[in-house]
Amino acid sequence: MSKKADNSIGETQFDEAYARSQPAYGRQASSPLVVFLGQTGHQGIAWDLGAGAGRDTMAIARAGYHVHCFDRSEKGLQRIRQQAMESELEDRIKATRADIRELEFSRDSLGLIVATTVLDHIPAADSRKVFRELTGALNDHGVIYVEVHTTDDPGCKDCPPQFRSAPVSETASAVVNYFEPNRLAEWAVHDESQLRILHYEERLEWDTTHGPHHLHGKAILLAERRGAHRLWRGELPAGEAAQPV
Repeated sequence: MSKKADNSIGETQFDEAYARSQPAYGRQASSPLVVFLGQTGHQGIAWDLGAGAGRDTMAIARAGYHVHCFDRSEKGLQRIRQQAMESELEDRIKATRADIRELEFSRDSLGLIVATTVLDHIPAADSRKVFRELTGALNDHGVIYVEVHTTDDPGCKDCPPQFRSAPVSETASAVVNYFEPNRLAEWAVHDESQLRILHYEERLEWDTTHGPHHLHGKAILLAERRGAHRLWRGELPAGEAAQPV
């Protein structure tokens, strides 16, 4: 699979946040992704787009994937490389500085693609194009996990009036493309996507992982290549393990 690293990228506004002793966004992977990884078997190649300081990358690698992660922040990628070394996962993790719009996706090649709050950091037209490329890159058993900020987020100038007084993220200015209700789901069910939705939700959540506590509007999608039909059961009661069919 080929890709073009972007060596022209300068400093990003996330560099300082990722260089902190406790990097922004914490070390805990996205909750729905953790649940999925804990219930299903994994092998093959995964891509983590907009990997930040590696919270999802590390969870994906520990689950058994070989992970190629990408971000525009070299500070974040340095944290990932450090964690990979400390966890003895260097053979499973490769970190590359790149703009996701410059990546070249080979069709039917990836077992997992994760894009946590990255499609909302590029213009809407670019975001739609990248999403099409992502879904085309999934193999027959591939899974995609996407998180985006929605227009419910108080950082969005068009958010509902009742949310406008809520605290806003310190990095809200980096979000250029707030997703309208159902937009991400509509992309996923479009015939060209060839996806089957496993989990979709839109919610409000408080973020305590960086800067002053603040509110987010989020849309979350977990989907597989249509026809895969994996044995995944969503969130189970505490202490209950998934049983074979």
